[in-house]
Amino acid sequence: MEKKHPVFLNNMLFILVSSIGGFLFALTGMSIGWMIGTMLLATVLSYKKPTFMRSMTVNEKGLSKFWLWIGQCILGIELGQQINLSVLQIFMDNSIAILSMLFLSIIFSVLSGYFIWKYTKTDLLTSFYGTAPGGLTAMPAIAEEVGANTAVVSIIQTMRVFLVILSIPLLVSSLLVSADGSETESTLALQNGISEFEVVPFLWTLVLALSAWGGALLGKRLNFPAPWVIGSMLGVALVQTISSSYVGHTITSWWPSIFMILAQIFIAASIGSSFNKSLLIGIGKTVYMSLICTIALILAVLGCSFVVAKMTGISFVTATLAFAPGGIAEMATTSILLDADSTFVVAVQVLRIIVVLILLPPFFKYINHHERKKVKQSSASV
Repeated sequence: MEKKHPVFLNNMLFILVSSIGGFLFALTGMSIGWMIGTMLLATVLSYKKPTFMRSMTVNEKGLSKFWLWIGQCILGIELGQQINLSVLQIFMDNSIAILSMLFLSIIFSVLSGYFIWKYTKTDLLTSFYGTAPGGLTAMPAIAEEVGANTAVVSIIQTMRVFLVILSIPLLVSSLLVSADGSETESTLALQNGISEFEVVPFLWTLVLALSAWGGALLGKRLNFPAPWVIGSMLGVALVQTISSSYVGHTITSWWPSIFMILAQIFIAASIGSSFNKSLLIGIGKTVYMSLICTIALILAVLGCSFVVAKMTGISFVTATLAFAPGGIAEMATTSILLDADSTFVVAVQVLRIIVVLILLPPFFKYINHHERKKVKQSSASV
């Protein structure tokens, strides 16, 4: 009889084993190796469920949300320490180009949903909510409220996030290597903290951690998109700004590179653990069409990013990660690792999610109502 471990220990063991993949990828010198390697191994372990993993099998829905939230909160602290007014200035200077490309990326996502609906047996609402770039958490929740198939929505959303995280970071990372001859030296480097332990910076890190936790809880109460990233980021930014203004200089935190490695591992393992065979039963054609549409969407995003980079002077890497439909936390993590403008990436990602959550549900409802009305009229005329 196999020994069953408590849920917390199961999760810890799964994360630990999955992180071996991240470690092996990191040995290649790839700055995003910890995230890509961990996610790949976690996906394989969750999908295959090898014999040696049976005693530490995670829930069918994946790891406990606690681990994802911890990873996102660490990311929020990192981002909060980097927030400045330059992002707002970039928006002011290039607002037309940025908003145009933002809406184009949303239109491409809606078109993907249309093709999935047209060429598979998936219903209209499920197709649209599955491809809408509104977040892996938000879209299934909204889809459930309107009667769409939340399981299929979750699969399409998860697959899109997985493919985007797997392809775009690798692509932009390879572009950095080919352009500079080596990866940026500042990956995982500290911009607002120190890596050597000192008492005062350590105490300030605790203050920032409490600020992040409070901001995340407030963000959840106010229904922020990705509250553990956005709320914690705003909480840290507010405390950091007020305190620095009061003392007359930026207060330095103790922030070693291991923190961002842990954030990568927790986020990647959580994403990978959500894959299992039962989710894919009976929806082969939908998965196939989703794969094609996601690849087309990624290519379209790369095209949009190239245009924005040429028009605005924003780096191609920053523009790509800002418009990529891969989720706030995932793209923000990648932007930090690749030395892109992470605050700009988060700002654009948040803006898109807000637009998606406000505009698309009523639009989808109208389209669905129109299609049902047309079907009824066709039935009546027969």
